Amino acid sequence: MMILDAFNALMDPAALFAVVIGTVAGVVVGGMPGLTATMAVALLIPVTFTLEPLVGLVLMGGVYCGAMYGGSIPAILLRTPGTPAAVATAMEGYPLTQQGRAGLALKVSVISSFWGGTFSTFILLIMAPVLAIFALSFGPPEYFLLALLGLAGIVSMADEESGLIKSIISGLLGLIIAVVGTDPISGMLRYTGGLTDLFEGVAFMPALIGMFSIAQMLALTGKKSVVEGTADVGAIKNEPMPKGLWKYIGLGSVTGTIVGILPGEGATIAAFLSYNVAKRRSKNEHLFGKGNPEGIAAAEAGNNGCVGGSLVPTLTLGIPGNSVAAALLGGLLVHGLIPGPELFTKHGTMTYAFILSLFLANIVFLILGLYMAPRFAKISRTPVELLIPTVCLFSVLGSYAIHNSVLDIYLCLLFGVGAIILKKTGFSLGALILGLILGPIAETGFAQGLIMGRGSFSIFFASPQAIVLWILTLLLLVPPLINIVKKHRAETA
Repeated sequence: MMILDAFNALMDPAALFAVVIGTVAGVVVGGMPGLTATMAVALLIPVTFTLEPLVGLVLMGGVYCGAMYGGSIPAILLRTPGTPAAVATAMEGYPLTQQGRAGLALKVSVISSFWGGTFSTFILLIMAPVLAIFALSFGPPEYFLLALLGLAGIVSMADEESGLIKSIISGLLGLIIAVVGTDPISGMLRYTGGLTDLFEGVAFMPALIGMFSIAQMLALTGKKSVVEGTADVGAIKNEPMPKGLWKYIGLGSVTGTIVGILPGEGATIAAFLSYNVAKRRSKNEHLFGKGNPEGIAAAEAGNNGCVGGSLVPTLTLGIPGNSVAAALLGGLLVHGLIPGPELFTKHGTMTYAFILSLFLANIVFLILGLYMAPRFAKISRTPVELLIPTVCLFSVLGSYAIHNSVLDIYLCLLFGVGAIILKKTGFSLGALILGLILGPIAETGFAQGLIMGRGSFSIFFASPQAIVLWILTLLLLVPPLINIVKKHRAETA
């Protein structure tokens, strides 16, 4: 009965309009490097003061869903991830664009995003209170092991271009950069070089924009076009989905939802975990990094699966699943809606209407993506003499806008030049990004875990969740190590 009342409330023209506008705005924001879903939702909170609570909530929910998908568009077309969660998508989508198959990459992206988001919203609708209890069972030791599981993906990123040693060095470099700033336990500043602007550490978005946007624009200098061939990049309507992708969409959806449920985790980790697991299970592992739609399917289903998952602890416990969910939590509190059991009983109609609006938001961006993809794809035909200054301008503005810091602009440019050097010398940017993302999570979880265990490492083996995470980490490491040993024997034979 409550679900029916919620559906009727959502059918209000103002609520429907808010969902559509929010989703379209989210796609636009997600498609602009430097502008994140967190920023968009946070900026919307003051606007929702004057709106009905339901209208304000579905507006923010639409932005969240749209931005998660929107980040894949420039990632595929320009190797410029609109959001951090789209980094893994860029690794497979951009090579397809260079092959003149941007239409296929965009189609796989929007369909995978739709199913990932829909699956996680369905889980949120039927299992929120139960899954919230699961999320609470994770403590610092489990978070350290989850980060370790993600870091195991560094071994998976070892390919012909960047061998195992260079991939590990790249990951370590990311971990070294991640420790710059304030020590999470002692509160002491470290490795800041006297720059007070670095007390929060190296800002992730300027580093990301520099390594992908600026570096790619520098790499395009001297070329006539982004696309190497002459294929019609707008051909999408008649291009069928490659066979076997549904397995990777399902894998990404489940992984993204589970990671999203864990408080403090994010869509970026969900995307990389999904991508690495897909790479391990693929029969075409050698094609990863060269334009494999399987990688796009897993990564996009993973980062959109994080949307519904992150709202589970947010709505039931008041513990944000990630930074965007934290901004949404602020929107709830502004309207006097306190997360917990009352949200599903006293305010049940509004809560369920908000959850149902996420289904609608996924449908809106699916239609938008399928209809507009041919037009999006034509961006890759833009002459580089126009493309390079435009993207660089937006990259610099995006880097500055996050903290209004000039230092972030210098960091963006520094990481751009550094990425070019690393790429030319065969190091892995993907492994560096993984180290940069997971470093703070691993360090905090490890330090807090040791404090809990009074210096004993047994704390990292004490719970069933910890044992499962150790097993999963080993399972991720074994196949690539076996392949490396086989390759070494073949070369020495």
